[in-house]
Amino acid sequence: MAAAAPSSLSILPSSSSSSSRRNAVGAAPARSGLVLKSPLRRLGFAGAAADPCLALNVASRVREVAGPAGRGPRGVVSMAKKSVGDLTGVDLKGKRVFVRADLNVPLDENRNITDDTRIRAAIPTIKYLVENGAKVILSSHLGRPKGVTPKYSLSPLVPRLSELLGFSVVKAEDVIGPEVEKLVEALPEGGVLLLENVRFYPEEEKNDPEFASKLAALAEIYVNDAFGTAHRAHASTEGVTKYLKPSVAGFLLQKELDYLVGAVSSPKRPFAAIVGGSKVSSKIGVIESLLEKVDILLLGGGMIFTFYKAQGLSVGSSLVEEDKLDLATTLIAKAKDKGVSLLLPTDVIIADKFAPDANSQIVPASAIPDGWMGLDIGPDSVKSFSEALETTKTVIWNGPMGVFEFDKFAVGTEAIARKLAELSGKGVTTIIGGGDSVAAVEKVGVAEVMSHISTGGGASLELLEGKELPGVVALDNAVPVTV
Repeated sequence: MAAAAPSSLSILPSSSSSSSRRNAVGAAPARSGLVLKSPLRRLGFAGAAADPCLALNVASRVREVAGPAGRGPRGVVSMAKKSVGDLTGVDLKGKRVFVRADLNVPLDENRNITDDTRIRAAIPTIKYLVENGAKVILSSHLGRPKGVTPKYSLSPLVPRLSELLGFSVVKAEDVIGPEVEKLVEALPEGGVLLLENVRFYPEEEKNDPEFASKLAALAEIYVNDAFGTAHRAHASTEGVTKYLKPSVAGFLLQKELDYLVGAVSSPKRPFAAIVGGSKVSSKIGVIESLLEKVDILLLGGGMIFTFYKAQGLSVGSSLVEEDKLDLATTLIAKAKDKGVSLLLPTDVIIADKFAPDANSQIVPASAIPDGWMGLDIGPDSVKSFSEALETTKTVIWNGPMGVFEFDKFAVGTEAIARKLAELSGKGVTTIIGGGDSVAAVEKVGVAEVMSHISTGGGASLELLEGKELPGVVALDNAVPVTV
């Protein structure tokens, strides 16, 4: 078995500031009964579609974080937005509602849907609107088309949407124009019209005001339920809000804010974050932001080799960002200064080439030979990470522990996924913060038991960094509640 690595790779000493942080009690999201079938459990829907007060849940968390003076972590207060659940049947019956969803699902070569998660994620908001007599105009993008590109048409989504909603969804062949206007005019109360791929128009990503105005002219109310694109100021995510009032968050978007803002800003402690991925550069903002909030920070993935080299260790031919060595040293020092327990792997699984059939062995993190590269965390690291996670009440995970696309080097990532599933069953709040971490828990088959799985990659990262999302900022603010 691997020998012990230097103490610099183990948990850093905790300071008094960490102790006081652990004693603080924060509000964690409650979990209640499901409204829809079990596949939506992993998306965090717990009565959302039937609860018109969902936005107030977020607002109350914001008040807890902000305090009586209304001050708190940057970006939190601005995320308390009016929800579609605040709109009643009186507000919605007979009204044309423009819903921006994220239906950007993967298709195979025959244009069959291979993962319908994002479609199912949009259903609670659409159903709520339909059941309240609204005329739903549904908009989304698919892929990255350059102009009108037939293979990126939304037509393959219609059968699945219709099946999930229980009635036929009408599909438009365009996004704006006379033919679309005729279909909108003919739309009955409780009907759904799916517009063509909004990115067929380059004006969408340019947030062209004239294009946004034409989109808005189709409707009277705007609902943004596309968390995955909320970090982009596009015509259908930000531009239309200038022309449509009210402009509110859908249930999915609201739920994302509830967890990623509410739970992270005011977690039950100890609060741990697991950050992985290939490069430090892609996670700098996330790590720096989390160091202000967490009690424990676990690092994995290819980025760890930059930290190792920064400490003078040999990393063989492992991935290293030479221009980030000083940054790695600074982050380690910052963790110590903040009283955050920083845990790096003490052993790694190395390979003689980057391939699924590479020869491999387990070595201490301090003893990677020349010509070999680290592709996963080792068993001792899995054990120490698991022991650290046992002490927690809230955990957020973003990024794999190794090259989990290769089964041989997916052991560390899969072990962490199973550990979080176990902790979730014990009442720990487990948040999967988008990206490859979602693919990992799906692969292991434990996604359903996690407290929340984010549907956004870039949006999740930017929220965790403390950035404001244009698609969220543009929405109407929630009405303050008198306590």
